[in-house]
Amino acid sequence: MPDMRLKPDDPPPTFAAMRVLLAFDKFKDSLNAREACEITARALGANDRGWTLDLCPLADGGEGFCDILTGAAGGQVIVSSVNGPRGEIVQATLGIVPLASIPAAARALLASSATPKPGATVAVIEMASASGLALLAESARDPWQTTTYGTGELIRTATELGVSAILLGVGGSATNDIGAGALAALGLSFESARGEKIEPPIPARWREVHRITGSINPAIPPVFIACDVTNPLLGPRGAAAIYGPQKGLKAADFARLDHETARLALLLCSYYQQPDSLMELSGAGAAGGISFGLMAASGAKLLPGFDLVSAWLDVDARLAAADLIITGEGRFDESSLTGKGPGAIAARGLALGKPVHVFAGQVTAAPRDNLSLHAITPPGTPLERALATASENLAATVHRVFHT
Repeated sequence: MPDMRLKPDDPPPTFAAMRVLLAFDKFKDSLNAREACEITARALGANDRGWTLDLCPLADGGEGFCDILTGAAGGQVIVSSVNGPRGEIVQATLGIVPLASIPAAARALLASSATPKPGATVAVIEMASASGLALLAESARDPWQTTTYGTGELIRTATELGVSAILLGVGGSATNDIGAGALAALGLSFESARGEKIEPPIPARWREVHRITGSINPAIPPVFIACDVTNPLLGPRGAAAIYGPQKGLKAADFARLDHETARLALLLCSYYQQPDSLMELSGAGAAGGISFGLMAASGAKLLPGFDLVSAWLDVDARLAAADLIITGEGRFDESSLTGKGPGAIAARGLALGKPVHVFAGQVTAAPRDNLSLHAITPPGTPLERALATASENLAATVHRVFHT
């Protein structure tokens, strides 16, 4: 493998035929994972070198989750009109994937490692497409007013299509309603003391909720939630405290929202005869507590998100086959190599002795043997400008590293 970093007097390098793995995650608020892979592929000019490129966009449960996993397994993406996070109609996506097309390691995580029945399918749902923060202008972001009702509508649609299981990615949510909106879409009623339905059951109206009635459609198949978040539902590490601010929650409102969340969660636990300790479970606070709500009401199970995606995309085999690994995301710091996504890709590549290049909007980690780090944003660039020019900056940096 030739040294990509040339000295001033070096002649142009001669590159042998190589297999290059491009495994990017999204650059938040600027590039999705597929775009980052494709921009890098074009900037490499691989066709002129005889390189073989393996594009492997990554997903963390948020934006791109449905598209990437459905496409990798040869499934079909369906567009469905549902209620958005503030009740507006949005076009959300739902993937239908043949169970037999999912790699065995991923099927095992879905408790479906046995030979699948002919025609069995799995629905891949991306919460962000129905109840996501990116769907709202910054001025409209307010967890007191947002609902997961549209995510419940996607689950309902998947059930009507007869899938055998539902895989839900919960990244990028705009909500903090413990999944009450989704449960309302699936059959529960949140009622006042006078029997009036609270529709949708957004946190701003939880004070009116006196009881829960109704039932979840028994036809709903097993629900698996892809989640790497370890936060409990309540407290200083809970959903509101950690993720509320980015969803528009004011600091002065944290204690009140946490109190209202606890009251509704206790009602839900009582209604389904679940232990209160469910609120303390690692991951219960994911996506504003939708994990808790679906676990309490429908027996949903949490899965390690990156492990599932890695198995689904056959990442280990693709790493082993690569001569060079290129990855990246919006920010890469010292903690990245012990985390998920591109950091895990880099760490696994280094463990295999492969050269790894990381491209990120911001880099604070230190390079080490076989690991080259590249910040794509010119120093001093304002954030708004950096986000708007991420595609040009990524292409220019890749071209500079591999062509000069």
